[in-house]
Amino acid sequence: MATSNYQINKGINKSIEFKGLKAQYIWYVGIGFVGVLILFSLLYFIGIPSIVCVLIAAVLGGGVVAKVYSMSNKYGEYGLMKALARKQVPNVIKINDRKLFQSITKTGKRS
Repeated sequence: MATSNYQINKGINKSIEFKGLKAQYIWYVGIGFVGVLILFSLLYFIGIPSIVCVLIAAVLGGGVVAKVYSMSNKYGEYGLMKALARKQVPNVIKINDRKLFQSITKTGKRS
């Protein structure tokens, strides 16, 4: 009887990675390229010479890739979401009236 060799997938429950881009950053590059493609087509239909359109698209495409790679290296897989969530937390909570505290009884429940 012949023996079967099966490869074991050791990447189970790990996020996807493509050429150094982790998780959601792959989508960001894709969305950026679609935006650059739409901009290229709009510039071409307006009547701008094609070489200028290609140069603008190449520069913007390179900028998108460079920015997304830098964000991927800086924040990692979940760091960008954590940084955006941290910005939404207020530094100080101000309450200008005492009604909230007067409605709480000694047991800690509101009346």
